[in-house]
Amino acid sequence: MDLTNSLQKLASYRQQRTQTSKDVLQRGLPLLKNRAYAKQGDEGWDNLEKLFLAALDQGDIEVADQCLQLILDKFPGSPRADVLQGLRMEATEPLDVALKFYSELLEADETNAAVWRRKAVVLRNMGKIDRAVEELSSMLDTFYADVGGWLELADIYSSCNQYTYALQSLSHALILAPQSPFYFLQFAEIAYLALDITLSLKMFLVAVDMTDDDDGPVPPQDSIPTGLTLRAWYGVKLCTHRLISEPRLLTSSASQTPAPSTEKLSSIDELATERLRTAYLNIKGESPPKVDKELISVLATIIQ
Repeated sequence: MDLTNSLQKLASYRQQRTQTSKDVLQRGLPLLKNRAYAKQGDEGWDNLEKLFLAALDQGDIEVADQCLQLILDKFPGSPRADVLQGLRMEATEPLDVALKFYSELLEADETNAAVWRRKAVVLRNMGKIDRAVEELSSMLDTFYADVGGWLELADIYSSCNQYTYALQSLSHALILAPQSPFYFLQFAEIAYLALDITLSLKMFLVAVDMTDDDDGPVPPQDSIPTGLTLRAWYGVKLCTHRLISEPRLLTSSASQTPAPSTEKLSSIDELATERLRTAYLNIKGESPPKVDKELISVLATIIQ
């Protein structure tokens, strides 16, 4: 893993206690106990870092500390090790301790974008939203290409119901990473919350187009939507259902995104319904609800 990519991932770290981190912890313990990482070169140290993050996520501070000390001894003063130290503080120390640590690192080196972003995360977790936005904005003035920074800023704005600013931030992420369907999906979901339903529909359809494998061995109409594709089709259905049931939304787009014709909207709605019914049948093994509202309601619990 190259340094820039690694630092971006660390800057985006969130403690979630996932099953994945539990599995990584269980598989990685022999690596630590047998010192096998030392025989694997760079890959071994990458694996040790992953074990540290998994242990931190699962609350196993003893294992996390063992990994961290080995990394610090091997790479003293490296930006990557600095961020790991900060994450350790965030997990167990008062947040102002981690904030002070990050601030001191930035005083010594303002070019460490990962530390800058972690500082903003800490400020956000402390409830200092204005300062978090200020830090991220300053960072992005210097490191415009930091996609994670734009996503973090969009998430902060979205959590404060400032959807217009969230969409503006996400638009930068789309420019920087136009190949990522997940970012288009995020944009579509926030546009939906902002009640710009025609824009939301347009972006959900882009996400569908990016995730549906039209060139695969199975024709699209016979495939079963899963993962991002299912979430995108669900978004399409939400939009078409609202546009059909609330016609005023067809002409109330803040972005002035034109609505599809009545005939095309109906066709898209029918296709989305068919795709969702196919997915429901595959997941639940039973006939899906026939009423739109019921289908939307039960799929909401499955997709979340």
